[in-house]
Amino acid sequence: MGHIGLTPQAISVIGGFRAQGRTAARARLLLDEALRLQDAGAFAIVLECLPANVAAAITETLEIPTIGIGAGGGTSGQVLVFHDMLGMMSHPHHEQFVPKFCKKYAEIGHTIQKGLEEFKTDVESGVFPGEEYAPYRMSQEETQMFDELLATDAEERELKHEEAAKKLTQADEYEHLKLYGTTDKGHNNGK
Repeated sequence: MGHIGLTPQAISVIGGFRAQGRTAARARLLLDEALRLQDAGAFAIVLECLPANVAAAITETLEIPTIGIGAGGGTSGQVLVFHDMLGMMSHPHHEQFVPKFCKKYAEIGHTIQKGLEEFKTDVESGVFPGEEYAPYRMSQEETQMFDELLATDAEERELKHEEAAKKLTQADEYEHLKLYGTTDKGHNNGK
């Protein structure tokens, strides 16, 4: 799938969500770019942040479908970033950067944030998963057999664990610097 107009990697370079193809010369270059993508084998092309008449002209010229995002109604289909259209990002910084062309159909960011905070609290306090959300069990007999199997090579597994932890710690500078808040064995410190 091709993508012309505003491309995500260009947003920081051009200073935000800026329309593309607003001059006749640039619009023609975009049409030519779309034709090259079609000739290269693209099965569809996303047209992002283009004037509606430019997107419609490109769509009419191509044999493959176009998907518009901020490009008017003359494309073959439409798409929006669901984080934007559902108001999923509740941080004020993100609110400043929701594209002008995006209609919000909901404001669920605060609800998501609240749910994630509750999940974190439950995990940190040991409330989740708890017995209710750990429903899978072994029979007593199978549990005993499993414990016996584990006992047969406990020392060997501990040595292998220590070797693996040492190797991984040496290979991962972040872990070595304890940026993830882990112990030497790589286990979470209850956080």
